[in-house]
Amino acid sequence: MDINIIGVPMFYGADRRGVEYGPEKLREKKVASVLTKHDNKVYDLGNIYVPEVKDYNKFYSHSNLKYLETIVEVNNNLAHAVYSSLKAESFPLVIGGDHSVALGSISGVSRAKDNFAVIWMDAHGDINTHDTSGSGNIHGMPLAKLMNIGYKDLTDLYFKGQKVKPENVFILGARDLDPGEVELIERMKLNVHSAKDINEKGIDTVIQQVLDTIKANKVSSIHLSFDLDFIDSRYVPGTGTPVADGITVEDTKSALKTLAETKMIGSMDFVELNALLDKNDATANLAIDLLDWTFKHMK
Repeated sequence: MDINIIGVPMFYGADRRGVEYGPEKLREKKVASVLTKHDNKVYDLGNIYVPEVKDYNKFYSHSNLKYLETIVEVNNNLAHAVYSSLKAESFPLVIGGDHSVALGSISGVSRAKDNFAVIWMDAHGDINTHDTSGSGNIHGMPLAKLMNIGYKDLTDLYFKGQKVKPENVFILGARDLDPGEVELIERMKLNVHSAKDINEKGIDTVIQQVLDTIKANKVSSIHLSFDLDFIDSRYVPGTGTPVADGITVEDTKSALKTLAETKMIGSMDFVELNALLDKNDATANLAIDLLDWTFKHMK
């Protein structure tokens, strides 16, 4: 398999510094070499350009969407890089940066593929809008925008309209949802498997339920969007919004293995590694281990 590594050193969606160093930290850990050992050809395409914006200009474009104009610019460029990778029959591995980069990656996938699913492994739903968000941080909003809910500058990113069907979205590991997100989940009957559900039912049972629904929906491929805060906060000090009562490393690896072995994953985000918050590179080392593990089982 040909893998294109695409770095997105952006913190604007989280408005907390440290995640912009995620791509370089993983390169320090030899991520390309790790992926190459599984009979892949790995091409590091470098980073998407992220303009510098002064803190005092964060609300320049919108009163409750921080760094809106720049996030749109970066994600438009990312979307085209992902689209181009897929059209070249390569696997785009997008390394963040904060989770707002999924706006670009999934928009690119949507232009290239018809009926695909998004598996969103995250402690948060990331389905707020500028009306329901208390922070204005866009990394808490991308999945709503990709389903065509919210502010048009974000819903129409790269091309106009919905990027993924709500019935093909699967949120796993959620345990920190805002009231507006809960209302949206209920109204749209979204596929959400909370951390509590996973820990009670077992990770294997939940993943099989997801795959059964994907099969029933006649989905052709999966975009995997993995946020490190999916994992219980005990194990990931180096992420900006860690949440307790999450998923163990063992169960995370079990889920990734099962998903990888379907051979349906065609693109992936790996986000929210905050190098400034990490302790002795514990989270960075775990990140490398998880990527190694996932691509090992895609063979």
